[in-house]
Amino acid sequence: MGGERGRPAFLDARGLIGCRHRLGLDATYPEQLAEVREDPGVQQRRAAAQAHRDRVRDTLVAADPGSWVIIDPAQPARARADATLRACAAGAARIWGGLLPQESDTGRRGGAEILLRDVGGGYIPVIVVNHKVTDPRRPEPAEFHPLTSDLLQWHPEPDRARKLRQQPRDQQRLAHVYRMLQRHGLATATPVGGVIGFHFDRILVHDLATVLTDYDNRYADRIAVLRGEVATVPSKVPECRQCPWWTRGATGGCQGWLNEHRDVSVVAPGSRAEVLRAHGVRTIDELAAWAAPEPEDWQHGPFEEAVVTARAWLVDAPLVRRSDHVWVRRADVEVDVDLESYQEDGAYLWGTLLDGEYRPFVTWDPLPTEDEGRSFAEFWTWLMGIREQAVAAGKTFAAYCYSRSAEDKWLYESARRFAGRPGVPTAAQVTRFVDSVQWVDMFQAVTDQFICPSGKGLKKIAPVAGFAWRDPEAGGEASMSWYRRAVGYDAAPDLTQRTRLFEYNEDDVRATAVLREWMNPRTPTGHCAEREVPALADFAQAPPAPTDLRSSPAQA
Repeated sequence: MGGERGRPAFLDARGLIGCRHRLGLDATYPEQLAEVREDPGVQQRRAAAQAHRDRVRDTLVAADPGSWVIIDPAQPARARADATLRACAAGAARIWGGLLPQESDTGRRGGAEILLRDVGGGYIPVIVVNHKVTDPRRPEPAEFHPLTSDLLQWHPEPDRARKLRQQPRDQQRLAHVYRMLQRHGLATATPVGGVIGFHFDRILVHDLATVLTDYDNRYADRIAVLRGEVATVPSKVPECRQCPWWTRGATGGCQGWLNEHRDVSVVAPGSRAEVLRAHGVRTIDELAAWAAPEPEDWQHGPFEEAVVTARAWLVDAPLVRRSDHVWVRRADVEVDVDLESYQEDGAYLWGTLLDGEYRPFVTWDPLPTEDEGRSFAEFWTWLMGIREQAVAAGKTFAAYCYSRSAEDKWLYESARRFAGRPGVPTAAQVTRFVDSVQWVDMFQAVTDQFICPSGKGLKKIAPVAGFAWRDPEAGGEASMSWYRRAVGYDAAPDLTQRTRLFEYNEDDVRATAVLREWMNPRTPTGHCAEREVPALADFAQAPPAPTDLRSSPAQA
């Protein structure tokens, strides 16, 4: 992408993280975005974040009303900025909703939920986010303990009970606001900022001195992109999954461009592609033809597998076996499990499959709800009952999920939130189960045994085993909007959406069961991964060099 050089442009902190190419396209062709319907999942996350900010504001202001100045969000931006500067000049102890004047020369614009007056002078930016910024940790010796502060009294100190979650976007935003405060002589002498996260229990404190140089370099690059001073081309990153430019444009969008140019990021997305380009590898064909030793700076698993992934993509092979034998643990009694959750509010549906029969455990009370504890307890009691019956009968037992991180998270969260209720396990009971051989993650089995050029999601892998979802729109993001309609967040409950969610959840557990049988069949007939999927040895040789390959321009 190349645009008009030096065009007027303003950049807030959101543009510092994510795809550079998308940033440029958004600025160059805003008219094409006017017709794009925002993804319902994005809308819901934005609404949830605003509700979280409102709760934090109301709670903090109520604790000490006299110390706060609230900037009216309904005012125009210039009026909000003027009000913020007046509050700072008056020495306000705490400012909510502060917005700083946008800078016509640097292009910066932005603000912070909280500007906190420091005892040494200046203001500390504190942002409020709707994601987790720390995790609990038992007090133990560690090389690093994050600094946290009380919510009502700024007093940073090492916190032995928490471990840091890396959230670069938060630090970049704080650095952005710090630079803007400096512009007006309002920054603290020591670069520091804070984050109030999802749990709203402490302020996580960041030393901004460690990120300012990176921020300055990143900002200079991003504002140059916005101004059309730097050309960009597509490169596949996780953000592509939900980007309107992925399929939009005369050449089929970024997806069409990447495939046409056989760009290496198609098979080695994100930082993998950056490493490869640094070694002169820009196309899938160049990676497939690699014959030199592994790059010393490659830190993304066996390099041989990256090469095989490229070779498999060239012949449209969706999977490659890592070994001759494909295996997944089987048991006499097998239960498939899949949950559905909404944002961070809770898990409303635990779906199970046993002997071909689908059984859901659900609450349709809008989350968050105490009734979630009832449905979770019923699920856990049923699952443990099936396990106990199997053991009593001298049979083996296993429960299967696909990508256990979500299930593990909500098993622990539910046990914590509804502790002490009949049927609800303790955290120790959850640990004993999820750490046992009876809890099998099919995603891990796929990861261990296959190279997946097109992705490892269940909806990528299960179709190779012969499974198809009933709903063509089935997916995590779509289910969020289905759920809102199902429970009546915005209107009367739509019972058809409840059926849709049941079918989606049932298809997920059935897909997991089909995948397991395909990987380790009980009978010799039918689909079988060992017979159908090519092995690593089949890609030992580089393919012939293409004769019609178009040269790829240098990546920005």
